Amino acid sequence: MTAETPERQRQMVITRGFAGRGRAGQDPRLPPGQYDAGNSWPVLHAEATPSIDTATWTFTIDGLVDTPTTWTWDEIHALPGDRYEGAIHCVTTWSKFGMTFDGVSIDTLLDVTGVRDDAAYVLARSHTGYTTNLPIEDVVDGRAWVVWDVDGAPLEDVHGGPARLLVPHLYFWKSAKWVSGLKFLAEDQQGFWERNGYHDHGDPWLEQRYQGD
Repeated sequence: MTAETPERQRQMVITRGFAGRGRAGQDPRLPPGQYDAGNSWPVLHAEATPSIDTATWTFTIDGLVDTPTTWTWDEIHALPGDRYEGAIHCVTTWSKFGMTFDGVSIDTLLDVTGVRDDAAYVLARSHTGYTTNLPIEDVVDGRAWVVWDVDGAPLEDVHGGPARLLVPHLYFWKSAKWVSGLKFLAEDQQGFWERNGYHDHGDPWLEQRYQGD
């Protein structure tokens, strides 16, 4: 995905909450600089919201793996399910607590594909062309999921439905909406927001918002 053009800027979706509300208070659950969004779930993305038919949806793991594999919607749902319960944190300073996401752990998918010893990074891809980069350590050992339900209901299109990546210990732009796959790499390859100034890692507790933080 290329840097933002005037046309892309017109496509950007922003809802109330993305201006931020200053420094966090005394709540120990909040990373530095975050505020509690309460019942709201603000929406921001740099693309027009797609409507993806689950009949044609796929998810692929490829790159430096032993067995590159593509799952259909029915096939990925046939795998053992997993759940994340907890908080999410957006780089634009809101945090949301008490969320429940259902889907499949990346570990379960890697049990099928395997990972080569020379794999050190992951590039997450979306059906829209969006990408974001992560160290391999951030998507294994129970730290990342492909999710399709939130709080007991199907994930809405504006929140990345029918399925998104969930990497809740990092800022939420790393949890790619409309996810289509993961490519395992030997070297880091920046994604869309990282090429446009966001931090390569994005740890909320270290306030890794922008390059140089």
